Amino acid sequence: MTAGLDPTTLMKQEVGKAAAALVKSGMIVGLGTGSTTAYAIQYIGERLKSGELQDIVGIPTSFQAEVLAKKYGIPLVTLDAIDHIDIAIDGADEVDPQKNLIKGGGAAHTREKVVDYLANQFVVVVDSGKLVAKLGSVFAVPVEVIPMAMTPVMNTLTKLGGKPELRMGVKKAGPVITDQGNMVIDVRFDDIPDPVNLEKTINNIPGVLENGIFVNCADIVLIGEVKDGKPHVRQM
Repeated sequence: MTAGLDPTTLMKQEVGKAAAALVKSGMIVGLGTGSTTAYAIQYIGERLKSGELQDIVGIPTSFQAEVLAKKYGIPLVTLDAIDHIDIAIDGADEVDPQKNLIKGGGAAHTREKVVDYLANQFVVVVDSGKLVAKLGSVFAVPVEVIPMAMTPVMNTLTKLGGKPELRMGVKKAGPVITDQGNMVIDVRFDDIPDPVNLEKTINNIPGVLENGIFVNCADIVLIGEVKDGKPHVRQM
């Protein structure tokens, strides 16, 4: 561990390390997106380099995950080349008590959903700030939409009781464009009483590729906390 790092960074490292420890030799591993997952990718790479792990291949969920996997020496394959995924490690923007998630803060939720749902075991890595009593309390629901359908989709989302907003780029003029070349609409709902049905309803809107509600897919949730200035990891 690096000395002098702030407790939050140390805690993210510990959660990443705990997730990386679940990976065994010979596994096909889904590599998620985000700051905590980045540490998991780093530690998987370190375990490979030391010889503690062997015959690992990764399936990246984003360009970010791909770059990190290459940096840390994790061989990558595509979904065409495999028939299963043993474990996927990914972050979340919100986690409710039923382990339902909102993801897509990094606009990678479509590829994440494909990989995370395919995995035999889906491990979610978060800090305690991501825990919510009810889904949608803090975070908007990201909806990936093909550009031509943006206006009709936004109108339909409004009719569903949402407040849709096109996600704009930071340090970039214009909207955020996903790895698939689409746009992201962030939709705020005052209440999401039934995440299972809302996920399906949004995905049934023509022009929507995928949304950031993940239901019935998380197996293990590893939660990082800072207590008395020290990092702790617990399992939900």
